Amino acid sequence: MNRREFLRLAGVSALSGASILSGCVPSIERTTTSSTSSVNAARFSLRITPVKLDLSAKQTIQTIGYNGGAPGPLLRVKEGQQVIVDVKNDSDVPELVHWHGLYVAPEVDGAMEEGTPMVPATGSRQYTLTAQPSGARWYHTHAFAGKDLRRSFYSGQFGFFYPGNYDQEIFLAAHQWEPEFVSMQDIRKGPPPDNGLEVMYRAASFNDKALGHGEPIQVKIGVRVLFYLLNAGATDDIRLALPGHVFNVIALDGNSVPNPRAVPVLTLAPAERIDAVVEMKQPGVWIFGATDDRMREMGMGVVVQYAGQGGVPQWSKPESSNWDYTVFGTNATHPEPDQRINLVFEKILGGHGGFNRWTINGKSWPDVDPLLVKEGQRYRITRENQSGDDHPVHFHRHTFELTRIGSKRTSGILKDTVNVARRQSVEIDFVADDPGLTLYHCHMQLHMDFGFMGLMKYA
Repeated sequence: MNRREFLRLAGVSALSGASILSGCVPSIERTTTSSTSSVNAARFSLRITPVKLDLSAKQTIQTIGYNGGAPGPLLRVKEGQQVIVDVKNDSDVPELVHWHGLYVAPEVDGAMEEGTPMVPATGSRQYTLTAQPSGARWYHTHAFAGKDLRRSFYSGQFGFFYPGNYDQEIFLAAHQWEPEFVSMQDIRKGPPPDNGLEVMYRAASFNDKALGHGEPIQVKIGVRVLFYLLNAGATDDIRLALPGHVFNVIALDGNSVPNPRAVPVLTLAPAERIDAVVEMKQPGVWIFGATDDRMREMGMGVVVQYAGQGGVPQWSKPESSNWDYTVFGTNATHPEPDQRINLVFEKILGGHGGFNRWTINGKSWPDVDPLLVKEGQRYRITRENQSGDDHPVHFHRHTFELTRIGSKRTSGILKDTVNVARRQSVEIDFVADDPGLTLYHCHMQLHMDFGFMGLMKYA
């Protein structure tokens, strides 16, 4: 599969005759021309500033965000359009803006490890890129956090980037707030006694409001609503449900799936996106939110209200279901790769009060051996997770195809992030078609900061 085929498959299918609601994230003025010249490019400004978020009347979050909010503005462009983004960093530390899922050059991608220059503290930097491929992408900080729970994915520096054009959509970014380091063995049984610190949270939201605060999503009977969902959290998977309704999944990570399927519950690891259509045919006032009671109580959810309906928002436990990528794929065969690569992920226990470290083939960043590839060749990478933690592994600047999840073969599912479950292995295929340094890493901030990163280099 070459770049042209990736682009052809990556577009999200239009919904003929669908009635879709307006978005729930702030928009921004832009140039709408599709010209590739810099004169007529889509131009945006992002300002990295302190942000005060009133999740509820009793819950205010102090964080760092873009343009005074979190999520940042929805950057909507046309596929293939040139985009110029001026970033002003009003914080007191250097920063980066990563264009997650886009095909961009290493010096623009927003990863220091690939050679992207930092946006200096109190300084500015301009990013120029081409909006490709189509589908729901996002932008976010790619700074190191380490022990600082105010930085990187723990902060509010994230937003949707959408190369496409629908009249109305709903964009919902799930995020958890007020992180703290905890020793898991002190609060529950399960992890090894020598397990290091983990992160827990005291607040959560969809976009900038906790469940029950802000305006409900208003719907009418019979409409089909297209939700663009993003897990913008730093460390935790989320499971989402809307009682009495099912989600027709049409795209993963912005890429159309070959076999759209209706499921009762959506599961998103950090950095994953799902495009799902919901047919509104259960009148009432409902809670669309996390299936985990504690996470929902912290605020992860939003009220969905049918026209003419009132009363207390209702929640009911969804039917039991397991998330399975392969149901959205096909059984087509794959061409034999030019080379096979095996990556083994392991955990070095940090001990009580310490931090776990993570290894790729026995080494932690920055000592991980680089993956060496040749332009134009197809590679099959086996990711073998020998730890007891899930790992959503993201490849910068490339799209890959899932070929196996555990023991199940699949094809046609294109992603930039895939969750490798604990004690499981996943196979992916990709074509080395975007030369330059390419970072890959676990998208859980705590794992990435403590060793779970590597580079791919073109020979």
